[in-house]
Amino acid sequence: MVKPTLLVLAAGLGSRYGGLKQMVPVGPHGATLIDYSVFDALRSGFGRLVFVIRRDIEEPFKQTFGARFEKQAPVQYIFQELGDVPAGFSVPAGRTKPWGTGHAILSTAGVIHEPFGVVNGDDLYGVHSLRALGEQLGSGSPDYAMVGFILRNTLSRTGTVARGVCHVNPEGYLSRVTEMTSLRMHGADAAYTDHQGQVQVLNGGTIVSMNLWGFNPGVFGYLRKQFAAFLEARGQEAGAEFFIPTAVNNLVEQGRERCRVLETPDRWCGMTCREDHAEVVDYIRAAIESGTYPGDLWG
Repeated sequence: MVKPTLLVLAAGLGSRYGGLKQMVPVGPHGATLIDYSVFDALRSGFGRLVFVIRRDIEEPFKQTFGARFEKQAPVQYIFQELGDVPAGFSVPAGRTKPWGTGHAILSTAGVIHEPFGVVNGDDLYGVHSLRALGEQLGSGSPDYAMVGFILRNTLSRTGTVARGVCHVNPEGYLSRVTEMTSLRMHGADAAYTDHQGQVQVLNGGTIVSMNLWGFNPGVFGYLRKQFAAFLEARGQEAGAEFFIPTAVNNLVEQGRERCRVLETPDRWCGMTCREDHAEVVDYIRAAIESGTYPGDLWG
């Protein structure tokens, strides 16, 4: 049985953070969130690493991660290019923003030929989450998979967040993901302000998506068609992005694929803004003290 590949999306601009947060140390010996995600993945059955990056960060990225990761598993780097669009389409003048997570995944179509998991480079999902995904991908099932988090385990103490609220059928498969924005902590729940200016409360036990997905290579054909449709409809909008939850929603609602929801008890940890850094450092310190991670990941 071929081990699944871990695909790390690390081409984001980090505009809200104000820098290359993918390479910001959060643990001992300069360990980053990507280090901890890779560590969790390799001990959960993943056998290869593919990183989607931008050309302008290639040198610092490889200097930061190359030597230590290449000792652990085969590594490949893929560039997410704005100009990588289907024939007949063009990039709007002045656009610098990447095309989104769906496009980032599509950029790896030529190098991934086995089941694969997808993680964001600035998020840490936890070993239970990666283990559940690794087991699903290694099971031989043709189903897609999404790791579902408990909403209260994903909220930031420093600001608001966007989360994909999951609608799960009785068999444990995803029916759809509904994007909710500007969610803030509200006791054990979350609150947001609706279009009428009224404060609404969302149950903290709600299952949400944190973009931790599992796919088989058949997804690339779907993404090609959907990306072309996206460009046809919204390609001239300066900030429009082709997001993977939208693509999965379309496939599920059309009955083309099934997506198993794997619920996890793990607490999400990540950096959206600079104010999140101190909280992430505290999280890692506590995880080391509890024995979840060694003090020196690669020592």
